[in-house]
Amino acid sequence: MAKEKVQFRRSTAILTLLAASLGGGVIAALMVSSRSGAPVQVAVDAASPSMSTAAPAPSYADMLSKVTPAVVSIYTTQVIKGGQQMPGIFSDPFFQQFFGPGFGRNQRPRNQTEHGLGSGVIFSKDGYILTNNHVIDKATDIEVQLLDGRRIKAKLVGTDKDTDVAVLKITAQDLPTLSFADSSKARVGDLVFAIGNPFGVGQTVTMGIISAKGRAVGGIETFEDFIQTDASINPGNSGGALVNANGAVVGINTAILANGSEGNQGIGFAIPIDLVHNVMSQLVKNGKVVRGFIGVGLQTITPDLQKQFNLPNTQGALVREVEPGKPGEKAGLKVGDDIVGINGQPVHDSNGLQIAVIQMQPGQTAHLDVIRNGQKMKFDVTLAERPATTATGKRFGNNNNNNNEGGTSALEGVTVETLTPDIAQQVQVPASTKGVVVDSVADDSPAASAQPPLQRGDVITQVNRQPVKNEDDYNRLINQAKGESVLLYVNRQGSNIFIVVPSK
Repeated sequence: MAKEKVQFRRSTAILTLLAASLGGGVIAALMVSSRSGAPVQVAVDAASPSMSTAAPAPSYADMLSKVTPAVVSIYTTQVIKGGQQMPGIFSDPFFQQFFGPGFGRNQRPRNQTEHGLGSGVIFSKDGYILTNNHVIDKATDIEVQLLDGRRIKAKLVGTDKDTDVAVLKITAQDLPTLSFADSSKARVGDLVFAIGNPFGVGQTVTMGIISAKGRAVGGIETFEDFIQTDASINPGNSGGALVNANGAVVGINTAILANGSEGNQGIGFAIPIDLVHNVMSQLVKNGKVVRGFIGVGLQTITPDLQKQFNLPNTQGALVREVEPGKPGEKAGLKVGDDIVGINGQPVHDSNGLQIAVIQMQPGQTAHLDVIRNGQKMKFDVTLAERPATTATGKRFGNNNNNNNEGGTSALEGVTVETLTPDIAQQVQVPASTKGVVVDSVADDSPAASAQPPLQRGDVITQVNRQPVKNEDDYNRLINQAKGESVLLYVNRQGSNIFIVVPSK
């Protein structure tokens, strides 16, 4: 490619710079002569304050100099033991038959070592440190590096995978610590600083604002109540501090929303320190976390559900199931109740109610405000201990023997069949469950676009709050709907939810 020829004009060049000040517009003209070499002339608007006496830009250096020594880097080592036998052809029965059962074992790989990096926050002078569970998960060796360069072995005090919080302990005294803010009082727009060791480059401070509160992203943690910020958070920042302009911790940095491997996108998440403090205190005291439990399934209220249940708004948490013998049933809660308040505080959605309950202890009483059939009611629930989180299982196998489609436009594209004990076992619902199981849902059907969408394997037990025992009940009830939206009560792998299928 030929080089492009560039010519410079010999005439005088004039560059005009426009800026803004607090007091008003400042216009400065910088005149540069290419021939005369005359000095630069600066013209200042006489109505504006002198540039030489302008107030200096604010600095947070003094605050940060006090805060940063309490944020540490965490280095982890994980030893992955070599397998007993090389995978692949060496484990094939053919080779074992001819060369013996020990064939290939002398080919086993050596132990492998993986290294990890994260950050942490010192919260006691005698060496207790907060970090994320995922920073130290499966680590066989943990070291903490202080800002002054010291590296100290750390032991694990306790972890809580449900909130991604862990507590470490190092042997040291008179360490710098950070104070905790009241994260419930933090507001969108508040200035915040993320402190940590991104990519291992060394302690780094980034600045931003609180972009949102109460975020539940889904899939990161069991209990999510994130503070969202645009302060840059990158790998290595996890477990570090998110502090306010006063230097108090409002959250523990834990995750980012990234597009593939592009890194920070200005959407980072921190666990609010109020939630962390509750977990931290229990880990230090007992080495584990115990949480309150009502024993009801909850669902966030959508505009469609609001209409179906004739609620004044979408605020609150809808009770979608009540576990027999649990505190909620004993207190009198019922399916369809809208819980709008707990202990005098409003409930905005199901996640907010869950976060409030898990921060209470078994034996404590939760005072609930409920709307039932348009009536305001109050219930006192004595909490039990929350059981361990259980994993969901597999779906049932293909079954295309039935092509019965819903007789209204709302359920068009949905095929069902009467639930049998064998199918109930496959879709993991109680054997006593009565209803119809969904065989298929057409991609372009109203049921597929519902929020949440109806899925293959769902068991429909009610249509418009009327019980469904078989296909005949199902067809009769959806025909009665006459093309209007339909409220379904669905058992999905043992958990009940409401689904509103819009009219087509």
